[in-house]
Amino acid sequence: MSWTVPLADVRVEESDVEAVLDVMRSGWMTMGPRTSAFEDALAGWIGTPHAVAVSSGTAGLHLACRAAGVGPGDEVIVPANTFVSSASTPRLCGAEAVLCDVEAPERPNLDLADVERRITARTKAVIAVHFAGYPADVVAVRKLCDERGIVLIEDSAQAIGAAIDADGRRAGTIGHLGCFSFFSKNQLCVGEGGAVTSADEELAKHVRLLRSHAMTSGTWDRHRGHEASYDVVEIGFNYRMDEARAALGASRLPRLHDEIAGRRAVARGYRERLADLPGLELTWDAAAVERSSHFAFLVLLRDRAARDAFRDALRERGVQTTWYPALHAFTEYAPASAWGSLPNAEAASERHCALPMASSLTDLDLDLVAEAARAALA
Repeated sequence: MSWTVPLADVRVEESDVEAVLDVMRSGWMTMGPRTSAFEDALAGWIGTPHAVAVSSGTAGLHLACRAAGVGPGDEVIVPANTFVSSASTPRLCGAEAVLCDVEAPERPNLDLADVERRITARTKAVIAVHFAGYPADVVAVRKLCDERGIVLIEDSAQAIGAAIDADGRRAGTIGHLGCFSFFSKNQLCVGEGGAVTSADEELAKHVRLLRSHAMTSGTWDRHRGHEASYDVVEIGFNYRMDEARAALGASRLPRLHDEIAGRRAVARGYRERLADLPGLELTWDAAAVERSSHFAFLVLLRDRAARDAFRDALRERGVQTTWYPALHAFTEYAPASAWGSLPNAEAASERHCALPMASSLTDLDLDLVAEAARAALA
Protein backbone atom coordinates (compact mmCIF):
# COMPACT_ATOMS: atom_id res chain seq x y z
CA MET A 1 0.00 0.00 0.00
CA SER A 2 1.14 3.53 -0.76
CA TRP A 3 0.63 5.72 2.32
CA THR A 4 -0.26 9.40 2.09
CA VAL A 5 1.39 9.91 5.49
CA PRO A 6 3.68 6.96 6.36
CA LEU A 7 4.59 6.04 9.92
CA ALA A 8 8.25 6.99 9.40
CA ASP A 9 10.25 8.79 6.75
CA VAL A 10 14.00 8.34 6.27
CA ARG A 11 15.78 11.07 4.30
CA VAL A 12 19.25 10.24 2.96
CA GLU A 13 21.46 13.14 1.90
CA GLU A 14 24.22 13.06 -0.69
CA SER A 15 26.84 13.40 2.06
CA ASP A 16 25.52 10.16 3.58
CA VAL A 17 25.88 8.38 0.26
CA GLU A 18 29.42 9.71 -0.19
CA ALA A 19 30.41 8.61 3.32
CA VAL A 20 29.36 5.04 2.52
CA LEU A 21 30.97 5.14 -0.92
CA ASP A 22 34.25 6.23 0.68
CA VAL A 23 34.16 3.02 2.70
CA MET A 24 33.60 0.98 -0.45
CA ARG A 25 36.50 2.73 -2.16
CA SER A 26 38.79 2.20 0.83
CA GLY A 27 38.55 -1.58 0.63
CA TRP A 28 38.19 -1.94 4.41
CA MET A 29 34.65 -3.00 5.25
CA THR A 30 34.68 -4.54 8.72
CA MET A 31 35.07 -2.82 12.09
CA GLY A 32 37.99 -0.41 11.87
CA PRO A 33 38.94 3.28 11.93
CA ARG A 34 35.54 4.67 10.96
CA THR A 35 33.88 2.65 13.70
CA SER A 36 36.32 4.04 16.24
CA ALA A 37 35.75 7.60 14.99
CA PHE A 38 31.98 7.14 15.17
CA GLU A 39 32.25 5.85 18.73
CA ASP A 40 34.25 8.91 19.79
CA ALA A 41 31.79 11.30 18.16
CA LEU A 42 28.80 9.46 19.60
CA ALA A 43 30.22 9.46 23.15
CA GLY A 44 30.80 13.21 22.90
CA TRP A 45 27.30 13.84 21.57
CA ILE A 46 25.59 11.77 24.26
CA GLY A 47 27.86 13.05 27.04
CA THR A 48 29.43 9.81 28.23
CA PRO A 49 33.06 8.67 28.54
CA HIS A 50 32.58 5.45 26.59
CA ALA A 51 30.47 4.38 23.60
CA VAL A 52 30.83 0.96 21.97
CA ALA A 53 29.29 0.51 18.53
CA VAL A 54 27.52 -2.81 17.94
CA SER A 55 25.43 -4.51 15.28
CA SER A 56 21.99 -3.72 16.76
CA GLY A 57 20.19 -2.40 19.80
CA THR A 58 19.37 -5.99 20.75
CA ALA A 59 23.06 -6.89 20.59
CA GLY A 60 23.76 -3.93 22.85
CA LEU A 61 21.23 -5.08 25.44
CA HIS A 62 22.63 -8.61 25.36
CA LEU A 63 26.18 -7.36 25.85
CA ALA A 64 25.08 -5.01 28.63
CA CYS A 65 23.43 -7.89 30.47
CA ARG A 66 26.51 -10.05 30.04
CA ALA A 67 28.85 -7.27 31.17
CA ALA A 68 26.59 -6.69 34.20
CA GLY A 69 27.06 -10.33 35.20
CA VAL A 70 23.47 -11.39 34.51
CA GLY A 71 23.27 -15.18 34.45
CA PRO A 72 21.30 -18.31 35.38
CA GLY A 73 19.24 -17.92 38.55
CA ASP A 74 19.11 -14.13 38.28
CA GLU A 75 16.06 -11.95 37.81
CA VAL A 76 15.97 -8.79 35.70
CA ILE A 77 13.05 -6.37 36.10
CA VAL A 78 11.68 -5.08 32.79
CA PRO A 79 8.62 -2.88 32.12
CA ALA A 80 5.83 -4.69 30.30
CA ASN A 81 5.52 -1.87 27.75
CA THR A 82 8.64 -2.21 25.63
CA PHE A 83 10.03 -3.95 22.57
CA VAL A 84 10.62 -7.66 23.09
CA SER A 85 14.44 -7.47 23.15
CA SER A 86 14.33 -5.70 26.53
CA ALA A 87 13.09 -9.00 27.98
CA SER A 88 14.64 -11.53 25.60
CA THR A 89 18.24 -10.44 26.19
CA PRO A 90 18.29 -11.22 29.95
CA ARG A 91 16.78 -14.59 29.08
CA LEU A 92 19.58 -15.21 26.58
CA CYS A 93 21.89 -14.93 29.60
CA GLY A 94 19.87 -17.58 31.45
CA ALA A 95 18.05 -15.12 33.71
CA GLU A 96 14.33 -14.61 34.24
CA ALA A 97 12.62 -11.46 32.99
CA VAL A 98 10.27 -10.14 35.69
CA LEU A 99 7.70 -7.78 34.19
CA CYS A 100 6.71 -4.64 36.10
CA ASP A 101 3.90 -2.17 35.58
CA VAL A 102 4.10 1.36 34.17
CA GLU A 103 3.04 4.63 35.80
CA ALA A 104 -0.20 5.09 33.87
CA PRO A 105 -1.64 4.48 30.39
CA GLU A 106 -0.80 8.10 29.52
CA ARG A 107 2.73 7.73 30.96
CA PRO A 108 3.85 4.22 29.95
CA ASN A 109 7.31 4.25 31.55
CA LEU A 110 8.20 1.90 34.39
CA ASP A 111 6.62 2.53 37.79
CA LEU A 112 9.29 2.96 40.46
CA ALA A 113 7.03 1.70 43.25
CA ASP A 114 6.24 -1.47 41.31
CA VAL A 115 9.92 -1.99 40.54
CA GLU A 116 10.67 -1.84 44.27
CA ARG A 117 7.87 -4.31 45.05
CA ARG A 118 9.32 -6.83 42.61
CA ILE A 119 12.91 -6.76 43.87
CA THR A 120 14.03 -10.04 45.44
CA ALA A 121 17.33 -11.53 46.56
CA ARG A 122 17.72 -12.80 42.98
CA THR A 123 17.33 -9.39 41.30
CA LYS A 124 20.52 -8.65 39.39
CA ALA A 125 19.46 -5.74 37.18
CA VAL A 126 16.68 -3.37 36.19
CA ILE A 127 16.21 -2.44 32.54
CA ALA A 128 14.58 1.01 32.45
CA VAL A 129 13.03 1.79 29.07
CA HIS A 130 12.56 5.33 27.78
CA PHE A 131 9.40 4.41 25.92
CA ALA A 132 8.68 6.20 22.61
CA GLY A 133 11.54 8.61 23.37
CA TYR A 134 10.07 9.96 26.62
CA PRO A 135 12.59 9.72 29.49
CA ALA A 136 11.79 7.51 32.45
CA ASP A 137 12.72 8.70 35.95
CA VAL A 138 16.06 6.92 35.84
CA VAL A 139 17.60 9.21 38.48
CA ALA A 140 15.20 7.74 41.05
CA VAL A 141 15.66 4.23 39.64
CA ARG A 142 19.45 4.56 39.85
CA LYS A 143 19.17 5.63 43.50
CA LEU A 144 17.06 2.57 44.28
CA CYS A 145 19.43 0.28 42.40
CA ASP A 146 22.49 1.66 44.18
CA GLU A 147 20.80 1.16 47.54
CA ARG A 148 20.05 -2.48 46.69
CA GLY A 149 23.28 -3.36 44.88
CA ILE A 150 21.49 -3.78 41.54
CA VAL A 151 22.75 -2.84 38.07
CA LEU A 152 20.71 -0.29 36.11
CA ILE A 153 20.65 -0.70 32.34
CA GLU A 154 18.98 2.09 30.38
CA ASP A 155 17.18 0.89 27.28
CA SER A 156 17.53 4.10 25.27
CA ALA A 157 16.81 2.41 21.94
CA GLN A 158 13.99 4.88 21.21
CA ALA A 159 15.39 7.84 23.10
CA ILE A 160 18.75 9.11 21.88
CA GLY A 161 18.89 12.81 22.79
CA ALA A 162 16.09 12.69 25.36
CA ALA A 163 16.79 15.04 28.29
CA ILE A 164 16.78 13.33 31.68
CA ASP A 165 16.88 16.47 33.83
CA ALA A 166 17.36 20.23 33.85
CA ASP A 167 21.13 19.73 34.00
CA GLY A 168 21.04 18.51 30.41
CA ARG A 169 22.01 14.92 31.10
CA ARG A 170 20.81 12.66 28.32
CA ALA A 171 19.33 9.20 28.11
CA GLY A 172 22.03 6.57 28.44
CA THR A 173 24.16 8.51 30.94
CA ILE A 174 22.44 7.71 34.26
CA GLY A 175 22.51 3.92 34.36
CA HIS A 176 25.58 1.75 34.77
CA LEU A 177 25.08 0.95 31.07
CA GLY A 178 22.99 2.51 28.31
CA CYS A 179 21.84 0.85 25.10
CA PHE A 180 20.89 2.51 21.81
CA SER A 181 19.42 1.39 18.49
CA PHE A 182 20.03 2.91 15.07
CA PHE A 183 17.18 1.06 13.35
CA SER A 184 15.45 2.67 10.38
CA LYS A 185 12.63 4.35 12.35
CA ASN A 186 14.97 5.82 14.95
CA GLN A 187 16.15 9.39 15.31
CA LEU A 188 19.71 8.40 14.32
CA CYS A 189 19.21 5.84 11.57
CA VAL A 190 21.80 3.66 9.82
CA GLY A 191 19.45 0.76 8.96
CA GLU A 192 20.74 -1.66 11.57
CA GLY A 193 23.17 -0.92 14.37
CA GLY A 194 23.41 0.14 17.97
CA ALA A 195 25.72 1.20 20.79
CA VAL A 196 26.39 0.64 24.46
CA THR A 197 27.43 3.56 26.68
CA SER A 198 28.95 3.61 30.14
CA ALA A 199 30.88 5.85 32.50
CA ASP A 200 32.49 2.72 33.93
CA GLU A 201 35.70 1.92 32.07
CA GLU A 202 35.71 -1.74 33.08
CA LEU A 203 32.12 -2.29 31.94
CA ALA A 204 32.85 -0.61 28.60
CA LYS A 205 36.02 -2.68 28.21
CA HIS A 206 34.05 -5.87 28.84
CA VAL A 207 31.43 -4.91 26.24
CA ARG A 208 34.20 -4.22 23.70
CA LEU A 209 35.71 -7.63 24.37
CA LEU A 210 32.45 -9.54 24.10
CA ARG A 211 31.25 -7.88 20.87
CA SER A 212 34.02 -9.59 18.84
CA HIS A 213 34.23 -13.18 20.08
CA ALA A 214 36.10 -12.13 23.25
CA MET A 215 39.28 -11.91 21.15
CA THR A 216 42.11 -9.90 22.65
CA SER A 217 42.81 -8.11 19.36
CA GLY A 218 40.78 -7.23 16.29
CA THR A 219 41.30 -7.66 12.57
CA TRP A 220 42.15 -3.97 12.12
CA ASP A 221 44.88 -4.22 14.79
CA ARG A 222 46.44 -7.20 13.05
CA HIS A 223 46.08 -5.59 9.62
CA ARG A 224 48.17 -2.66 10.84
CA GLY A 225 50.73 -4.98 12.38
CA HIS A 226 49.93 -3.92 15.96
CA GLU A 227 49.25 -7.52 16.97
CA ALA A 228 50.59 -10.76 15.54
CA SER A 229 47.83 -12.98 16.88
CA TYR A 230 45.09 -13.08 19.54
CA ASP A 231 43.73 -15.04 22.45
CA VAL A 232 40.07 -15.86 23.21
CA VAL A 233 39.42 -15.32 26.92
CA GLU A 234 35.69 -16.12 27.27
CA ILE A 235 32.61 -16.84 25.17
CA GLY A 236 31.85 -13.82 23.00
CA PHE A 237 29.77 -12.90 19.97
CA ASN A 238 29.98 -11.40 16.51
CA TYR A 239 28.17 -8.16 17.36
CA ARG A 240 30.52 -5.85 15.45
CA MET A 241 29.35 -2.79 13.52
CA ASP A 242 30.69 -2.62 9.97
CA GLU A 243 32.48 0.41 8.56
CA ALA A 244 29.69 1.44 6.17
CA ARG A 245 27.15 1.82 8.97
CA ALA A 246 29.69 3.60 11.16
CA ALA A 247 30.44 6.04 8.36
CA LEU A 248 26.73 6.61 7.78
CA GLY A 249 26.20 7.20 11.50
CA ALA A 250 29.07 9.69 11.63
CA SER A 251 27.63 11.52 8.61
CA ARG A 252 24.14 11.76 10.13
CA LEU A 253 25.17 12.53 13.73
CA PRO A 254 25.78 16.28 13.18
CA ARG A 255 22.16 16.59 11.98
CA LEU A 256 20.72 14.82 15.03
CA HIS A 257 20.04 18.06 16.95
CA ASP A 258 17.94 19.34 14.06
CA GLU A 259 16.23 15.96 13.63
CA ILE A 260 15.10 15.96 17.27
CA ALA A 261 14.08 19.63 17.13
CA GLY A 262 11.95 18.83 14.09
CA ARG A 263 10.30 15.91 15.84
CA ARG A 264 9.52 18.10 18.86
CA ALA A 265 7.89 20.64 16.56
CA VAL A 266 5.78 17.86 15.05
CA ALA A 267 4.74 16.71 18.55
CA ARG A 268 3.72 20.28 19.43
CA GLY A 269 1.77 20.48 16.18
CA TYR A 270 -0.10 17.28 16.98
CA ARG A 271 -0.93 18.49 20.48
CA GLU A 272 -2.32 21.77 19.15
CA ARG A 273 -4.48 20.03 16.55
CA LEU A 274 -5.69 17.12 18.70
CA ALA A 275 -6.26 18.86 22.04
CA ASP A 276 -9.78 18.47 23.45
CA LEU A 277 -10.82 16.11 20.65
CA PRO A 278 -13.65 14.02 22.16
CA GLY A 279 -12.73 10.36 22.44
CA LEU A 280 -8.98 11.00 22.18
CA GLU A 281 -6.50 11.47 25.04
CA LEU A 282 -2.95 12.73 24.66
CA THR A 283 -0.05 10.99 26.41
CA TRP A 284 2.42 12.71 28.74
CA ASP A 285 2.17 16.54 28.87
CA ALA A 286 3.52 19.63 27.14
CA ALA A 287 6.56 19.81 29.45
CA ALA A 288 7.51 16.22 28.60
CA VAL A 289 7.45 17.10 24.91
CA GLU A 290 10.46 19.37 25.42
CA ARG A 291 12.45 16.55 27.05
CA SER A 292 11.50 13.74 24.67
CA SER A 293 13.35 12.97 21.45
CA HIS A 294 10.11 11.56 19.98
CA PHE A 295 10.51 8.12 18.50
CA ALA A 296 6.71 8.02 18.30
CA PHE A 297 3.65 10.13 19.09
CA LEU A 298 1.11 8.14 21.11
CA VAL A 299 -2.57 8.88 21.66
CA LEU A 300 -5.09 6.94 23.73
CA LEU A 301 -8.55 5.80 22.70
CA ARG A 302 -11.36 4.63 25.00
CA ASP A 303 -10.61 0.90 24.63
CA ARG A 304 -9.19 -1.63 22.19
CA ALA A 305 -12.28 -1.71 19.98
CA ALA A 306 -12.25 2.08 19.67
CA ARG A 307 -8.50 2.05 19.01
CA ASP A 308 -8.79 -0.55 16.26
CA ALA A 309 -11.69 1.31 14.62
CA PHE A 310 -9.66 4.54 14.82
CA ARG A 311 -6.69 2.87 13.11
CA ASP A 312 -8.93 1.44 10.38
CA ALA A 313 -10.43 4.86 9.71
CA LEU A 314 -7.00 6.50 9.44
CA ARG A 315 -5.82 3.71 7.16
CA GLU A 316 -8.71 4.43 4.80
CA ARG A 317 -7.38 7.99 4.49
CA GLY A 318 -3.81 6.83 3.87
CA VAL A 319 -2.45 7.50 7.36
CA GLN A 320 -0.24 4.70 8.66
CA THR A 321 -0.33 3.92 12.38
CA THR A 322 0.88 1.18 14.70
CA TRP A 323 0.66 -0.01 18.32
CA TYR A 324 2.94 -1.89 20.70
CA PRO A 325 1.54 -4.91 22.59
CA ALA A 326 2.45 -5.45 26.23
CA LEU A 327 5.04 -8.22 26.45
CA HIS A 328 2.78 -10.71 28.18
CA ALA A 329 0.32 -10.44 25.28
CA PHE A 330 2.81 -12.47 23.22
CA THR A 331 2.61 -16.27 23.30
CA GLU A 332 6.22 -16.60 24.46
CA TYR A 333 5.69 -14.21 27.38
CA ALA A 334 2.18 -15.25 28.45
CA PRO A 335 3.62 -17.16 31.45
CA ALA A 336 4.91 -13.83 32.77
CA SER A 337 1.33 -12.98 33.70
CA ALA A 338 1.83 -15.34 36.65
CA TRP A 339 3.61 -12.43 38.33
CA GLY A 340 0.22 -10.74 38.68
CA SER A 341 -1.86 -8.20 36.83
CA LEU A 342 -0.17 -5.18 35.33
CA PRO A 343 -3.23 -2.95 34.92
CA ASN A 344 -1.57 0.21 33.64
CA ALA A 345 0.62 -1.64 31.14
CA GLU A 346 -2.37 -3.62 29.90
CA ALA A 347 -4.53 -0.50 29.55
CA ALA A 348 -1.72 1.32 27.74
CA SER A 349 -1.30 -1.57 25.33
CA GLU A 350 -5.01 -1.94 24.64
CA ARG A 351 -5.76 1.76 24.18
CA HIS A 352 -2.80 3.44 22.50
CA CYS A 353 -2.15 4.25 18.85
CA ALA A 354 1.11 5.61 17.43
CA LEU A 355 0.71 8.31 14.78
CA PRO A 356 3.27 9.10 12.05
CA MET A 357 6.43 10.73 13.39
CA ALA A 358 9.27 12.23 11.37
CA SER A 359 10.98 15.60 11.35
CA SER A 360 10.00 15.96 7.67
CA LEU A 361 6.25 16.03 8.39
CA THR A 362 4.73 19.31 7.17
CA ASP A 363 1.84 21.36 8.50
CA LEU A 364 -0.18 19.93 5.62
CA ASP A 365 0.65 16.39 6.77
CA LEU A 366 -0.36 17.21 10.34
CA ASP A 367 -3.60 18.80 9.14
CA LEU A 368 -4.37 15.66 7.14
CA VAL A 369 -3.75 13.39 10.16
CA ALA A 370 -5.81 15.64 12.44
CA GLU A 371 -8.67 15.77 9.92
CA ALA A 372 -8.59 11.97 9.65
CA ALA A 373 -8.65 11.70 13.46
CA ARG A 374 -11.63 14.06 13.74
CA ALA A 375 -13.52 12.15 11.05
CA ALA A 376 -12.75 8.83 12.74
CA LEU A 377 -14.13 10.04 16.06
CA ALA A 378 -17.14 11.96 14.70
